[in-house]
Amino acid sequence: MGEASSTCIHVLAVDDCLVDRKIVEKLLLKTGIFKVTTVDSGEKAMEVLGLKEENAESPVVNESKIDIILTDYCMPGMNGYDLLKAVKEHNSLKSIPVVIMSSENEPQRITSCLAIGAENFILKPLHLSHIQSLRNYIRSASQTPKTGTKRKLPPDIMPESNGSKRRPHLAGVTVA
Repeated sequence: MGEASSTCIHVLAVDDCLVDRKIVEKLLLKTGIFKVTTVDSGEKAMEVLGLKEENAESPVVNESKIDIILTDYCMPGMNGYDLLKAVKEHNSLKSIPVVIMSSENEPQRITSCLAIGAENFILKPLHLSHIQSLRNYIRSASQTPKTGTKRKLPPDIMPESNGSKRRPHLAGVTVA
């Protein structure tokens, strides 16, 4: 069984903050299983992926295959959501797992990203455990997806029921 950890996993790390990019790169390289390409914008990430404006309809296959994208949400110009959406809209790229990072814990933003295909939404600051979990997304993305499966949301971002709990229907019960 060829585990992803036995090969080098190429991560495209996207963040407009130099310090955050360096932290991500250092954490990734520390594990010894990741190759890292860092860029400072969604637009530059699109270039690395071969999705420049003039060839957006037919992406160029990049010579250095990207296995996973780790992107900040808040960036000027093309933000992480826009990058995620662009990747998931291209047949040749949509199988690349995308993990969004943000220092802002906004449930609506998290739900939106997960709904259009993000593998996960990680709150900054990034920890080594976050980085190590990236291998799991590679493994699951390389397996053939089952049709009709649903993504489970972590309990902290599951929508509230607003008190509209489903109550059992008891027909023919009389209370004395």
